[in-house]
Amino acid sequence: MLIIGLTGGIGSGKSTVTRLFVKKGAPIIDADDIAHEIVQRGQPALDSIADEFGDHFLKTNGELDRDKLRLHIYNHPTDKKRLENLLHPLIFREMQRQLSTVNFPYGILSVPLLFETGFQRHVQRVVVIDCPEEVQIKRVKIRDNLPINDIKKIMSTQCSRSFRLEHADDVINNDCSQDKLATQVQKLHEKYLNISASKSITNHSE
Repeated sequence: MLIIGLTGGIGSGKSTVTRLFVKKGAPIIDADDIAHEIVQRGQPALDSIADEFGDHFLKTNGELDRDKLRLHIYNHPTDKKRLENLLHPLIFREMQRQLSTVNFPYGILSVPLLFETGFQRHVQRVVVIDCPEEVQIKRVKIRDNLPINDIKKIMSTQCSRSFRLEHADDVINNDCSQDKLATQVQKLHEKYLNISASKSITNHSE
């Protein structure tokens, strides 16, 4: 099976693209979804976060205050690394488990921090969802109602747009109409089916 790593900066439209791949029958394993699941109330990872960072990152109902923790770690790089060391092994393990159940010519691992975490070593191809940075900022501001400075701070912790494009095997331009976006996804869907059928699959280069 061909394993695709899908990534892109915040607000690039990864979810929109993955929904289009789902319509083609492609299985999507989403790191963000898994990250949300493993920190639900009652999960061991949530207790570990509270032990590591303090109960003040929990809401009164015992759930994780995601917005508060997110802003904290973007302002404290050392704590960001501590959180990643705590969660990333759990996320990786669950992604591998889900991948083992896939019965399709290719599978897509949607990982926002694909390059930042070194996860590209575990895939055969990387597809980058791309759009201009000003479009990213506009989308995130509308979606999350965050101040522009906070959005830029988040973007500064991610690898640059130029880095992602330089290391991509495939690029989807998501600064276009839905019809054009769907056409790009269709072409890549056909390409991935052909690559999988050829069995000439090697891991993505570093």
